[in-house]
Amino acid sequence: MSSVKTCAASSVEAALPSSKRPGFKWLLGFILPVGLALAWEVAVALKWADGRLLPTPSRVFTTLAALAKTGELTNHVLATLQRVALGFGFGVAAGTVLGAVSGYWSLARRLIDPTLQALRNIPSIAWVPMFILWFGIFETSKVILIAVGVFFPIYLSLSGAILGVDRKLVEVGRIFRFSHAEMITRILLPATLPAYVISLRSGLGLGWMFVVAAEFMGAEEGLGFLLVDGQQTGRPAVILASITAFAILGKITDWLLASASARFLTWQDSFKPAE
Repeated sequence: MSSVKTCAASSVEAALPSSKRPGFKWLLGFILPVGLALAWEVAVALKWADGRLLPTPSRVFTTLAALAKTGELTNHVLATLQRVALGFGFGVAAGTVLGAVSGYWSLARRLIDPTLQALRNIPSIAWVPMFILWFGIFETSKVILIAVGVFFPIYLSLSGAILGVDRKLVEVGRIFRFSHAEMITRILLPATLPAYVISLRSGLGLGWMFVVAAEFMGAEEGLGFLLVDGQQTGRPAVILASITAFAILGKITDWLLASASARFLTWQDSFKPAE
């Protein structure tokens, strides 16, 4: 019986157009970047454009390979990953706690939300001089700056999601005399989980952005340091190599986070976009 099901599934998949096969869908995301890269390669090769200030992708990947061969790229990547991981962890913890408190208790929201909303509008680079004065130029100031960037989207999304929970669901919990813990775990948590997952991904993206500003603060290693070093030494290939590394690492970590959180959202009967 199982062999019959397997054959049937195989025949159905073979009958689908190639663009609708599960193994083909993830390749669609490569069409745009690969097409642009090939177009620039051709333009430079045919002398239609100058590749001095904007190196070709082949030259960028050659630079990445050279950095990887010497071990320099690995050191920079590990340093940046460590800072992002620590900053993301602290930012998520603070954003989750304060966002939940602000969304659930109106008194706490009146006390802390105006101040946090004002702080949210301060540009990231404006924190750099103060953090250097307070924490020095070592790892503490870098991690805190990243945590600040991660904190605000999580706080804002979670508190807003709690305030946006359907009032009828809350009334049902009160009718059944749910305790505060039961109200949170059985009503508020499932209702806010999709928005919370999106806020985690948004916070992670801002963490990757803030790490560049963090590594301007006297860093001796990291992709942000590599980027600045390429700018100061006039090596555009190194600059683009560090940007490419940021893009690849950011996409991989976002995919890992989205994949890990998807299992908690299997109950959703969500909208399916048209193929």
